[in-house]
Amino acid sequence: MRTLIVALAFLTRLPMPRVKADEADFTRAIRLYPVAGLAIGVIVAGAGWLGARVDPWTGALAALVAWVWATGALHLDGLADLSDGLGAAHGDRSRLLAVMADPHIGSFGVVALVMQLLAKLVLLHHVPPEGWPWIALIPAAARIGPLVWSRMLPPLKPGGLGAMVAKAVRPRDLIGWTVAVLALGLVYPPLVTAPLIVLALSLWFRRKLGGVTGDVHGAGIELTETALLLAAALYALP
Repeated sequence: MRTLIVALAFLTRLPMPRVKADEADFTRAIRLYPVAGLAIGVIVAGAGWLGARVDPWTGALAALVAWVWATGALHLDGLADLSDGLGAAHGDRSRLLAVMADPHIGSFGVVALVMQLLAKLVLLHHVPPEGWPWIALIPAAARIGPLVWSRMLPPLKPGGLGAMVAKAVRPRDLIGWTVAVLALGLVYPPLVTAPLIVLALSLWFRRKLGGVTGDVHGAGIELTETALLLAAALYALP
């Protein structure tokens, strides 16, 4: 239970009881990231369903606002930092890490945030009334990504989040969550694309960055969520 509380406290802005947790609890919490994602998804889907009772655009906006609030824009921050780093590094990994560590946001980050929020808004607009309960599963499926990336990619920053969680993910965690997503995909087919999206991002991160950091994990979650929303929108087409 303590590990779940740590995962929820780190990934969400939901009020959590205060618990004594050490570094080991924090690293083990990555195994329960999909559960925290499901909590986020329930909030997003509930807000979207309520807003959609007014009209589809209101539903999309309500879901997006709930998404940003529930996560505290944590992963959006990672996406902005990664975008700034890639835009300014020009292949220099040391410069990439230096730019990503800068607390200020640059033009590349601003553009990435605007495009990401617009993409989610438009794709959420395509959710049919009966599709909102399934949207709750998208943040959960996307948070399998950090488990995969932690196992497949080396950490870029010693002592950073990527390094801390690298050894915390066990093979049975990967297998269990992947099987769960694929099983749910038998009922809601867009989820079947989640492992493919996560694997594609793994290959891209390796080629462009050579590894992962906490910001890369956050950016990857955001990109996976958007790709899954696109799959959901395509599935909803008549």
